[in-house]
Amino acid sequence: MRNSSKTKEVLIYIGLIIWMIVNLFPVYWMFTFSLKSNPEIFGENVIGLPKEWLWSNYSTALSTGNMGLYFMNSAIVAISTILITLIVALMATFALTRLIWKKRKTLNKFFMLGLTIPIHASIVPVYVTLSKLNMLNTYWALIIPYSAFSLAMAILVCTGFMNEIPRELDESACIDGCGVFGIFFRIIVPLMKPAVATVGIYTFLQCWNELMFANVFISKNAYRTLPVGVQALSGQYTTEWGPIGAALVLATFPTLFVYIFLSKKIQESFIAGAVKG
Repeated sequence: MRNSSKTKEVLIYIGLIIWMIVNLFPVYWMFTFSLKSNPEIFGENVIGLPKEWLWSNYSTALSTGNMGLYFMNSAIVAISTILITLIVALMATFALTRLIWKKRKTLNKFFMLGLTIPIHASIVPVYVTLSKLNMLNTYWALIIPYSAFSLAMAILVCTGFMNEIPRELDESACIDGCGVFGIFFRIIVPLMKPAVATVGIYTFLQCWNELMFANVFISKNAYRTLPVGVQALSGQYTTEWGPIGAALVLATFPTLFVYIFLSKKIQESFIAGAVKG
């Protein structure tokens, strides 16, 4: 029995190692890709380490490709979208789950309709609306649509988590003299950290990697985001793929950084959402 259990354990570890290699290989390939020249990328050394480490590809991406500007624009849009989404989602969820008023279930269903609408299916009406409001070629042209389309999922995640918080805490806080705002900011929000982390990562990934809205709503170079900037690096006749790889590494690093530091909170939110009672 001990030998069979050890064999199973070894097989599980081998499977996990293989799975880890499969998932990390694209990261390795992208990093080595960013340090190669065109002949090496399209030659025999596609997977191997670069023969000549071209760190100049990163300086080219930052200077010639304006990746620094695009990175700052993406950061402004992403951070603003996350803050707006979290504030609205937490307040809406509190009103829908902790307060009793007519039509709250109907309003909750209305919010959930947002999950059924593909974000790019509304590109024409959103473009017309932003054009009439003179918001094209501004940060708000991306922040408002991204926040609106992230709100349904954010409310869904926050609702499932907030329902697990005992209502007795609200009653105890009310007895101690807390009003609605006191209960929300002092009791509910501190207990919602795992859900906040989950919503934050989901919203960040959605707006950081989005290309269609950013390409249609923004035509001025001063407001372009990273996905559009990376796309603009490809030339009409010839393309230097090394700087594009460097730009992709720069664009991918923040997502890895955010997930590494918030992954524990996401696991806590999944565990909390799975436990009843």
